[in-house]
Amino acid sequence: MSSPSKRREMDLMKLMMSDYKVEMINDGMHEFYVHFHGPNESPYHGGVWRIRVELPDAYPYKSPSIGFINKIYHPNVDEMSGSVCLDVINQTWSPMFDLVNVFEVFLPQLLLYPNPSDPLNGEAAAIMMRDRTAYEKRVKEYCEKYAKPEDVGAAPEEKSSDEELSEDEYDSSDEAVAGQADP
Repeated sequence: MSSPSKRREMDLMKLMMSDYKVEMINDGMHEFYVHFHGPNESPYHGGVWRIRVELPDAYPYKSPSIGFINKIYHPNVDEMSGSVCLDVINQTWSPMFDLVNVFEVFLPQLLLYPNPSDPLNGEAAAIMMRDRTAYEKRVKEYCEKYAKPEDVGAAPEEKSSDEELSEDEYDSSDEAVAGQADP
């Protein structure tokens, strides 16, 4: 077994042993989902997202690909594809980082400290810069609509970015779970 594959296995096991729910996409250790909770003391608190992680063959020397499966309202996340604009992951990745760093440091920091000057979602960036209260209200609306714990479990297994659900499909799936009370 080569060094990158040993490291991939070790990092994935470390992530699975932490508090994160990890779902493998297929038999390999290259693609999986992680359930990620919004950080406390942020408008994302209470939201749960299903994050798709793809590890390149050269991992840990090459950064993982990270994307939100269920919708999130954030200046640095593309609303349609879920792609993340995160400098540490995309440009300054180092083999010293591991998958737990992504979910315990990088993503929480992204949600706590958005960068509206480098947006993937221009509308979110503009609202955030103009009216922080309106921005936080919209974030909370998206959390209520798309980031409930039951939404993460109901997220599609394999959806490519060109198979996005229409607004009507999102609305109808929300109505199906809206009447259920949390235990």
